[in-house]
This record gives sequence, structure tokens and C-alpha cells, in this order.
Amino acid sequence: MASRGNDNTSMKNALSAFIQKNKLEKGIDKVDAREAWAKLMGNGVNNYTTEIELKFGTLYVALSSSVLRDELSMGKSKIVRMLNEEIGKEVVKKLVLR
Repeated sequence: MASRGNDNTSMKNALSAFIQKNKLEKGIDKVDAREAWAKLMGNGVNNYTTEIELKFGTLYVALSSSVLRDELSMGKSKIVRMLNEEIGKEVVKKLVLR
């Protein structure tokens, strides 16, 4: 049975340790990327977004509008930068619009 330490730790540190111990960073990064996309792009783009998936640092976003896909493809580097700023760390290295 694991012993309980008497030292006081903050909730943030305890959750961070739990996440690292159980190797949950990738799953949390995926959720954070989806939430950042929804927040930054707003309702207009989200209505045309059909799928968002983060794999190995690449964010794949499926859009139902080819016109919107072309418009967003012109600002990929800015979108990646904004997403990483919203998440708080560099999770997205590349953006692929489908």
C-alpha cells in the first residue's frame, strides 16, 4: 500500500504529477487543441468544421467548405501561433486543412 506523505502540495502540482505519472499529456493536449480551435475560430468557422484531430504535433482539421479552407490556408502559420498561445505551450507544430 502506498504511503501518504505529510507534505502539503497545491492542487495544481498534485494534478500535474498525476498527469505525468499516468502519461495523460497527449490526451489532454488533444482536448486543449480542440477547445483552442473552437474558441479562436468562432461560430462562423466552427459551423463548417467537421473534424479536429491532433496527431504527433500536426493538427488535422476537416472543413466542409472549400472556400473557407482556401482562405484559412493562407494564414496557417498565424493560426498555429495563435493556437499554441491559447494552449500555453507548443503543442501544434503543423496545421493540415482537409
